Order: sequence, then C-alpha cells, then structure tokens
Amino acid sequence: MKIAILGAGNMGLSFSKSFLKYELIKPENLHLITRSQTRSSKMAEEFPKSRISTFEEVRELDADLIIIAVKPQDFLAVSENIQFKLKENQMVLSIMAGINIEKIQKLLHHPLVVRAMPNSPTLLGMGITGYTAAEGISFSQLISIERLLNSTGRSVYLENENLLDGVTALSGSGPAYFYYIVDAMIKAGVEMGIEENLSKLFVQQTMLGAYHLINNSEKSLEDLIKDVASKGGTTEAALKTFEDNRFKDILKSGILNAEKRAKELNG
Repeated sequence: MKIAILGAGNMGLSFSKSFLKYELIKPENLHLITRSQTRSSKMAEEFPKSRISTFEEVRELDADLIIIAVKPQDFLAVSENIQFKLKENQMVLSIMAGINIEKIQKLLHHPLVVRAMPNSPTLLGMGITGYTAAEGISFSQLISIERLLNSTGRSVYLENENLLDGVTALSGSGPAYFYYIVDAMIKAGVEMGIEENLSKLFVQQTMLGAYHLINNSEKSLEDLIKDVASKGGTTEAALKTFEDNRFKDILKSGILNAEKRAKELNG
C-alpha cells in the first residue's frame, strides 16, 4: 500500500512511525506533505527513505490512501488550493476533528471517505481511535484501514457517525483532562511542602497504579472509591470538597462543551 499524509503534523507523523514500525508499509511508499519548507527539511532527516513535499509541489498524488491530518479550521483553504485531483480508486482517511464525511466528500469531490478520531497516546502505540466510513467503502478496504489504525493502539468502528463528535470530546481531548488533574495534584503536593519532582513521582505512580487496579478489578468504580475512602478519613474529606464544589458536574460540562465545539468545527 502507498500512503500519503496531507498535513504531516504531530498526529500525522505518529501514524507514519507506527506504520513503519510494524512494517505495514515500506518507507519508500510513504509520502509526507507539509506546508512548511523548514519542516519539510527536518522531516527528510527523520524519514530519509520517504518522499517529502510541500503542498505547492504536489501536482499528482500516487497513493492508495490519503490521510488528511490538517487542522479542521484549515481544511477549507487546503481543499481549495490543492493542485492534484483524486483518482477514482483512492481512499481518503480523515483524522480531523469535527469535519463530517459529507463535507469532506463535497470539498474533495470524492466519495471514498473514512473518518477517524485518534488521540495523542498513539505516539506510544497506546491510543484509541473511533472510526466510521462512507457508503461505498468495501469490507476489505475497511479491514485495511482498521489494521493501520490498530498499529497505533486500539480502534472501534462506529456505525453512527454522529457519535464521533462525542468520541472526540471523550478520548480525543481526554488525555488533556488527565494532565490537568495530575497537574493540580502535583501543585497541591508542592503547596504541602513536598519537593516538585517528588510530588510528581508520587502522583504519576498513583495514577499508574489506579489505572491497573481499574483494569484488573471486577469491582465498580464506586466500590473502588469506597475501598480508599474510609468513613471519617482523609479521602472522604477530599471527596466531600469535590462534591460540594460540583467537580464531577464541572468535568462533565467541560466534556459536553468539547463535543459542542467539535460540531461547530463542521460549520
């Protein structure tokens, strides 16, 4: 398979590295396309056997799959200014937030579109991607896409495209929510007099241990919380503060606003 990545930013490059790592494509069958000539030079050092181009240089695209990894806000301008025409048998895989299949088909004048929403842990092969496809994509083509997505972690097919905006808010943006909470915990440790690096160690290892307990326990989250929060104890004091300040409602509200913004990006 020959793959071109249109807009080779962080996510596009993480996909590229996964595909090459698991030998799903040969380096010479990878074409990275970027806006910046400076970035193009740096990518050439990182991907010496692959083709690197700027948008202006590409007049014809020799690829079986074109991955669109530009920012959703830039897609309209990109679609109006690309110099090449898509061929009938080429597939498009969009990893842009918010932009729906119908709009991609309309702006690219091309029917074969798969839409996916990955998240940043794909950088470590530990991401999760929700994806869906337009009518006309064959089962074998979908399996090929799934194989590529699974090289970056796990993937889940969704029949209802509308759910992808929720996936964007939940898992696409989700890593940032955890970083935000971890940062608050580290800063609380510093305020209590614990040196920052030590506070970071305690919080990160606690987060790692809690993740493994969730994965390896048959208990519900409520029961796991009760296991830690003994009556009249320190954990109960913290949880009461969270409840009094409606922390869970605030977090849910933020995620719902992320979904709303994903829908707005489609225009």
